[in-house]
Amino acid sequence: MIALSLAEIAAVVGGQTHDIPDPSALVTGPVVRDSREVVPGSLFAAFVGERVDGHDYAARVVGDGAVAVLASRPVGVPAIVVDDVQAALGALARHVVRRLGATLVGLTGSAGKTSTKDLIAQVLRRKAPTVFTPGSLNNEIGLPLTALTATEETRFLVLEMGARGIGHIRYLAGLTPPRIGLVLNVGTAHIGEFGGREQIALAKGELVEALPEDGAAILNADDPLVRAMASRTKAKVVLFGESAEADVRAENVRLTDNGQPAFRLHTPSGASDVTMRLYGEHHVSNALAAAAVAHELGMSAAEIATALSEAGSLSRWRMEVTERPDGVTIVNDAYNANPESVRAALRALAAMGKGRRTWAVLGKMAELGDEALAEHDAVGRLAVRLNVSKLVAVGGIEASWLQLGAYNEGSWGEESVHVSDAQAAIDLLRSELRPGDVVLVKASRSVGLERVAEALAGAGAEGGVDAR
Repeated sequence: MIALSLAEIAAVVGGQTHDIPDPSALVTGPVVRDSREVVPGSLFAAFVGERVDGHDYAARVVGDGAVAVLASRPVGVPAIVVDDVQAALGALARHVVRRLGATLVGLTGSAGKTSTKDLIAQVLRRKAPTVFTPGSLNNEIGLPLTALTATEETRFLVLEMGARGIGHIRYLAGLTPPRIGLVLNVGTAHIGEFGGREQIALAKGELVEALPEDGAAILNADDPLVRAMASRTKAKVVLFGESAEADVRAENVRLTDNGQPAFRLHTPSGASDVTMRLYGEHHVSNALAAAAVAHELGMSAAEIATALSEAGSLSRWRMEVTERPDGVTIVNDAYNANPESVRAALRALAAMGKGRRTWAVLGKMAELGDEALAEHDAVGRLAVRLNVSKLVAVGGIEASWLQLGAYNEGSWGEESVHVSDAQAAIDLLRSELRPGDVVLVKASRSVGLERVAEALAGAGAEGGVDAR
């Protein structure tokens, strides 16, 4: 974070100082909410959770080097006391971002946000120092914490923005106003909470409504609900996709024998070839989105193509590939799941497994509301249509719908199986896997299928393999 005195922070957040002997003392380190992340110079934000109260750690964090605590009550050590720690954190982030003058890139979408954010960051940091959301910390706490890691050297700030309802993205964009806003897609993730894709589009479009006139809205030309957002912004509109009308587009899209996408990238400034290290054709759209952002920020087609071709996965459990010594390939995509991302992962499995036996270990897709049965049934059917060798449906009633869809599509005998939990899946796979098999593991986080992938991958699960 840029250096700020405790007095200045208190003024920014509207707080009262308590037990602070020197208001001119500087916060030079990050703002953190986890006591284990405190380093000398930090500011510790004390949140009250369901099981843990951050205020209870106040003395410890100051002893570990925190300059003060951002708290909702006096804690007996140097503290800035506010009515609402979350609101104060947001106010501090807004102040720091304004002081920095860095270009902010905000992105949202129903699927692919984190992978695309990682690609954008890897491309832009070739041009200038870049700070970006770690993992998927894209909510009202994670976003300001990320913004507050920026320093005077930061030129680009890439922030993922999630939403579980109308107004969420408007709030986040108010904390860290973007100059470039990217909307990837409108799918069915959280459709049970929103009530329909039109409502999801309404929420996602809040990002482009927040852009200034001299900003840029980067929109998916291949998604009608996203493309229609062009009418909701004062900013310049840049389209990306495979459509001939896209400003940044892909031609000659194909998959290598390993299931890695390759294509000819076209931008208004030129064209260049890309062969990605990531797996699955769905990453083409993500790469085009990243390319559109980079082009808008002045990078050439050749520079973008080189960066995309060398980019890897920065976030865990997202198409993370481990090759075991016995030739079994484990694809850990267990971070989360929705119908769009599961379909993309199944297609990637089919491409990677040509000539090999393939396994799809799938679990519940959460928050689908009334669409849950139909969507799980459809995924089961797709696994059969893609000739996935073995479907292992893990968990409760939603898993049974996966297997039912496979059965109704023609998967009989031992081609699909329903098991109760992750351990049962591990036991089954350990007994039946053979050299050369490819295993995809994917479900919503509540199912805990990352245990399956890590158990099967063994020691190699820590970082996957270099896909080059």
